[in-house]
Amino acid sequence: MTGTAKLSGPPEADAALIEQSWTTPERFAAIFERYFGQIHQYLARRVGDKAADDLAAEVFVAAFAHRQRYDLARDCARPWLYGIATNLIGTHRRQEQRLYRALARTSARDASPSEEDRVADRVSAAAAGPALAAALAELDAGDRDVLLLVALAGLDYQEVAQALGIPYGTVCSRLNRARRRVRQVLGGVNPASATRGEADE
Repeated sequence: MTGTAKLSGPPEADAALIEQSWTTPERFAAIFERYFGQIHQYLARRVGDKAADDLAAEVFVAAFAHRQRYDLARDCARPWLYGIATNLIGTHRRQEQRLYRALARTSARDASPSEEDRVADRVSAAAAGPALAAALAELDAGDRDVLLLVALAGLDYQEVAQALGIPYGTVCSRLNRARRRVRQVLGGVNPASATRGEADE
């Protein structure tokens, strides 16, 4: 058998795949394969596994439907997808707040194998205990979104700005406000960096 082996180069940029999907829709499957796991994990940490299953699928349905509006100047689609995910969480705000309030009432001693406890194992906030869960429940929704995109999704400030469609300075002010509130509860621990093992700023 003759022929030349196909050399595998670097993976195609997300923007190129999305542009190709405008005329060849099946190309969008590569975006799904690249990011579904990350998006599902982020959603599960915020609203629990059950809701995350449906929401993660909705993220990619929405992304596919709006793919022709994607800014091709941005090679990486990750902030865009996290932005869609965060917007969809808006429909589950009350569920998220109930989750954090339940965690706030739950101590390590009396924890039972409930849905809240299973979620607690995945929510970085739960590792710091009920006090942080209570603080997260009381945060303004916009402040909480910024804090959790940094802490759970690992986005940098510019990516958060892209994800939420807000100015970089707004990201900074929301994050600072959220950190101040949560630090008051935790006695100085930086909630946005503790989940990634970073030193406090």
